[in-house]
Amino acid sequence: MLYLIGLGLNEKGISIEGKEAIKRCKRIYLENYTVKFPYSIKKLEKIIGKKIIELERKDVESEMLIKESKKQNIAMLVYGCPLFATTHMSLILNAEESKVKTKAIYSTSVFDTLAETGLQLYKFGKITSMPKWEAHFQPESFIEYAEQNQSIKAHSLILIDIGLNFSDALEELKIACKDRSFDLDNLIVCSNMGTKKTRILYGTPEKLKKKANKIADPFCFIIPGEMHFLEKEAVERFEV
Repeated sequence: MLYLIGLGLNEKGISIEGKEAIKRCKRIYLENYTVKFPYSIKKLEKIIGKKIIELERKDVESEMLIKESKKQNIAMLVYGCPLFATTHMSLILNAEESKVKTKAIYSTSVFDTLAETGLQLYKFGKITSMPKWEAHFQPESFIEYAEQNQSIKAHSLILIDIGLNFSDALEELKIACKDRSFDLDNLIVCSNMGTKKTRILYGTPEKLKKKANKIADPFCFIIPGEMHFLEKEAVERFEV
């Protein structure tokens, strides 16, 4: 069997069900290409009591895990929710096509923690991600999704790809918004959510830029849509 096990957002976030499944597995893998972990892998190994093998994207997209799962129980550990990424669902589908049994075991995702900002979760629109721009590859699809959300007064969650630091991500956002009829007056930054180092900041891009030293990976942006007065009151607690 192939288990996809959510780790939650800190080293103590894995569920009892997840730990029990790990005990039944011969090999434990860790998907670590979608997010920079806010804690050490060695610490996680001590908690689960087993050696962890780290995976790159090409490993997950290959047939390696599926082939191993035909012979023995295998676990792939995932930060946050085990099925948040498209590649993880593809892995499930490919495994089932190969007659391999699968099971997803859930834990807290970053989306769950956004309620801490004071924004109402049901008022979020499409979730998107911001890639690290290259010299000849600068997609702006993330801001197009945010525009669609804003047109229906919904909030926008922008996840930040691994390897993109706060200052560069903020600059990408400002450039993508240029020459668009898009309201970027105020922005929320959520850093290390669900950990002891959780930090939420709210303000203009210019003011947030001055707080770059307070933002650590993993982090995300929220562009608020139309806020209820209670949302506004709650969010303003984090104003810089």
